[in-house]
Amino acid sequence: MSLLAGSLFGVLRGVTLVVFAATAGASSCYFLSKLIGRPLISSLWPDKLVFFQDQVAKRREGLLNYMLFLRLTPTLPNMFINVASPIVNVPYHTFLLATCIGLIPAAYVTVKAGITLGELESIGDLYDITSIGTLFLIGLASVTPTLISKKMPS
Repeated sequence: MSLLAGSLFGVLRGVTLVVFAATAGASSCYFLSKLIGRPLISSLWPDKLVFFQDQVAKRREGLLNYMLFLRLTPTLPNMFINVASPIVNVPYHTFLLATCIGLIPAAYVTVKAGITLGELESIGDLYDITSIGTLFLIGLASVTPTLISKKMPS
């Protein structure tokens, strides 16, 4: 979808469409997991569930940064994040914001790839300095809150 969105709609509209569609899918997964997954996990492993919910509650103030980190790095599959978040009591507004922001870099890369594939004339066209600079700035912006919070005294 991302490659096609880039070819059809351009970068800005393509990224917007992909992020909106992916966020809608992630939100559907979140609410299904809240409806079905939480009661199931609660009946199977109540002690483990309470432990993880307590861990999330302790880190409530930095939860957005943590969720952004999970979305931006490929440490966990997005499907796991979508399913586990409501079970461990991640608030929906935090989940939604982290999902919207966290999906932008991947959407940008794939939409840009769709445009590039349509216009590709040589291998050198793959390395656009603007794209590399944009990705660098997105990455820098995503880790800045964490770096600032580590510098501040507790």
